[in-house]
Amino acid sequence: MPKLSPRKRKDLRDSAFAYVDPQGRRRLPIHDESHVRNALARFNQVVFQDETARDKARTRLLNAAKRYGIVPVGFVTGQLRAHGRRELPTGALTLLMTDIEDSTALLLQLEDRYSRLLADTRRIARSAIKRAGGWEVDARSDEFFAVFRQSPAAIDAAVSIQRRMRDHAWPDGVAVRARMGIHGGRPTLSEGGYVGVAVHTVARISALAHGGQILVSKAGLAVALPNGITVVDLGEHHLRGLGSHALFQLSAPDLSGEFPPLPTRIRTQRE
Repeated sequence: MPKLSPRKRKDLRDSAFAYVDPQGRRRLPIHDESHVRNALARFNQVVFQDETARDKARTRLLNAAKRYGIVPVGFVTGQLRAHGRRELPTGALTLLMTDIEDSTALLLQLEDRYSRLLADTRRIARSAIKRAGGWEVDARSDEFFAVFRQSPAAIDAAVSIQRRMRDHAWPDGVAVRARMGIHGGRPTLSEGGYVGVAVHTVARISALAHGGQILVSKAGLAVALPNGITVVDLGEHHLRGLGSHALFQLSAPDLSGEFPPLPTRIRTQRE
């Protein structure tokens, strides 16, 4: 395949690419047969803004393949395997849920630029989750849900997301902080995703966290933590409709570890 020079790339229209991200970066050129074949092979290496963007890029790529008479053997099947519900894992899992603290205030401040901020947070989360070997389950508004086979992988992904969000250059220099919850359980995989007490529990834990804080239940803790990660025992906390749970805070030397107390602390008789 002939190399696409910067000058030739610049001369191409946006329609000559399967995907143009929110920053205007053009990915997966599809202007000729050889590049369409290359795009088919590289499609899963691209981190998309969301599933809607992925679907649109996939459609444009398949239309280009049809135009050049290319039969994308295995491509559609591979996409279904990579992103279909049936391929999500079952059994004992570690669940990670995140959202953005004060997202409404950020929306009011940034207005139409908030969509770019949201796209960046999703890209950061997807990259960290994929690198840790997890599965993206759902992304709605500023919320993100993923699962992992092992808790150390979920913890590694959570810490990586916090670091990248801290270091990212956000619009107007705003601070974007993620609240995170980690819990272990055996959710049931249904047609619409996961259901069960474990899903409700991780959602409650995530909602309790402060921006920049990672809360984990006893069921979500790892026996062996990733290097440099420590645990702070926060005691027993009441989760609405789910009773009391022991919660812990994950800390790293380069991340903030000072947060206000959680309002759901259950005091023991010794206290």
